[in-house]
Amino acid sequence: MLPRWSRAISQISKLAASRGDVEKLRCRGFNVSTCRGFAKVADVVPDFGTDDSSAVRPQVNLNKMFWAKPCSLALPVDSPIRFEERKYTGIKHIMMKLMLAYSKESRSIERANVIYRRVVAHVDPPAIYDVFNLEKTFRTNFSLLVLHMWLILHRLKEEGDEGADLGQNLYEIYNHDVELRVYNAGVNLLLARWMKELEKIFYGSVAAYEAALVPEAKQDELQNALWRNVFAEEGLSIEDALQEVQAMSRYVRREIACMSMTEKEAILSGNFLFSPLENVVPLSR
Repeated sequence: MLPRWSRAISQISKLAASRGDVEKLRCRGFNVSTCRGFAKVADVVPDFGTDDSSAVRPQVNLNKMFWAKPCSLALPVDSPIRFEERKYTGIKHIMMKLMLAYSKESRSIERANVIYRRVVAHVDPPAIYDVFNLEKTFRTNFSLLVLHMWLILHRLKEEGDEGADLGQNLYEIYNHDVELRVYNAGVNLLLARWMKELEKIFYGSVAAYEAALVPEAKQDELQNALWRNVFAEEGLSIEDALQEVQAMSRYVRREIACMSMTEKEAILSGNFLFSPLENVVPLSR
């Protein structure tokens, strides 16, 4: 049985209160530097491979990106992709109520599904890989999935118990989806073992990102965490992808600010979108 997200995230947040506490996370089994953690999984989980469409990437000037002033990510009221909870009348309403369709837990699960679809819709298409010059492999896809899950869970912490309950349902949906992704990638033996490894990577990444946000963290702490968890490859140093890492650091900080500005109801109902990355900035010549 997986530990409840609400308990685990509370433990991680407390342990990550200072730089010194990251060592405590390592002692408790959380792999804060997840590059090595992926090495265990890489032998079993094959890469997705590179999409043909990514062979020629749009050129972007990363130095000019993610400097815009933060703004709310809430969807407009007339957006065609807004989620509206189903409402029934008459006999259907009575039947749905008897089936607990209107219960607090059912509503939370339904909203968590909507939120997770927002995450997947942002992480799976090629735009984010094109912008940050990443190949779409199992590792990078999983790393970006974890990063954006953390962005949501970090915001949900601001909403107390309601956010914690929604975060727990969101984590369980995420975990089930990761299991399917691992299975579809070709792993059908020792699945539980590798899911445990990926779970450790998830919590280690979350701990590293949380530690990078505390006031006493070094200025480049978030950059280093993103390098280790998203970009790092054996034989390379952060200087080899410094422009991309710096741009992603700006992107993450901006998304955190945007989410803080996004109204509670929009966050809890899933009626928001991450900042669009489809319209890349042409490279200056």
